[in-house]
Amino acid sequence: MMRTAAVLAAVMLAAVALGACSNMGGVGAGHNGGIATYDDLKDATAKCAAKGGHLKLQRNGDAQHLEDYACEKDK
Repeated sequence: MMRTAAVLAAVMLAAVALGACSNMGGVGAGHNGGIATYDDLKDATAKCAAKGGHLKLQRNGDAQHLEDYACEKDK
């Protein structure tokens, strides 16, 4: 019972932390195993703009990794 409660609490905390983010989601792994190539960044930027956002490197993100970018909603 105690273990189930702890797991449930951890899942809820993770859900709250993810929900608190102000972005519209990551851009995925692209076509090159997660390496941020020019073409992948161009495609991700276009898809993000179509959703009404802009592509932004996440805090402490590595510019060479596509999954470190997110589509953030324009204000």
